[in-house]
Amino acid sequence: MTRLFWLVLLALPVRTLAVPVVPQFRSGSSQTSSTSESVINETITSHQYRTGYSYSASGHNIESTDTNKYINPTATTLTEQTVGGVNFSWTSPNLESVPICTITNPGASFSLQETLITPGLDTVTTITRTINSSTTTETTTTFGQ
Repeated sequence: MTRLFWLVLLALPVRTLAVPVVPQFRSGSSQTSSTSESVINETITSHQYRTGYSYSASGHNIESTDTNKYINPTATTLTEQTVGGVNFSWTSPNLESVPICTITNPGASFSLQETLITPGLDTVTTITRTINSSTTTETTTTFGQ
């Protein structure tokens, strides 16, 4: 009979009582942080070209033999040139056409200064710089029940 009792007991459905799981918190928060860094290396090169010329003459006890008393030589346009991948043409003076100067008072002291700045590449400017940047983003999330 004991065996029969255990067999009947095993065959009957057993009633179980389950307790629901309920969170025990009412509110909370979450924090995240993100950092991004970048490094930019750059080089800037600038070429300045002079496309004309500058001629000047000065002095004392001299004068130009030109009928209008001009001292400027006539201009001559030359062919194109390529420097650093840039094409350009320029105007240059014909130095054989510079008017001749004569001494105004022979025997007295005199001076004559001539200056010619020719066309072409004038200056090259190179700027090299490094840019460091950092960005930090912080996010806080607050939640409740």
